[in-house]
Amino acid sequence: MRSFIGLGANLGNRKQNIERALLEIAALNCTKIIKVSSLIETLPVGGPTNQGKYLNGVVEIETGLKPEELLEALQLIEIKLKRVRKIPNGPRTIDLDILLYGKKKIKTKKLQIPHPRMSERYFVMKPLLEIAPLIGRVLEELGD
Repeated sequence: MRSFIGLGANLGNRKQNIERALLEIAALNCTKIIKVSSLIETLPVGGPTNQGKYLNGVVEIETGLKPEELLEALQLIEIKLKRVRKIPNGPRTIDLDILLYGKKKIKTKKLQIPHPRMSERYFVMKPLLEIAPLIGRVLEELGD
């Protein structure tokens, strides 16, 4: 299934953390990286006011993993890269979010696709539109 994953980091060597996450994503079972956006630097949205700037990007993948399996795999990558979840929207070594999973709409306790508020966030939409300029049509169909 064609999917898009948001990438973000604002702790440590941000670029290296994103590059390591991409290597881990590429190594996932039944998963292939199709395109990777440029990285952009942005101010944090929400969370503590003393956070550093983020590097953000988006990766397009083709995966045979089900959405829940992909979420679990991405969370394991975050743990491997020393992500700590103590403060909502707090600083992090890596943040991996499923933005889109084909044209599926999912809303469970653990997973919401399309990712909530993604269309309101410059740090998501700029890199997403860079690698998938026609994605707006998919978002319109999904009612995002």
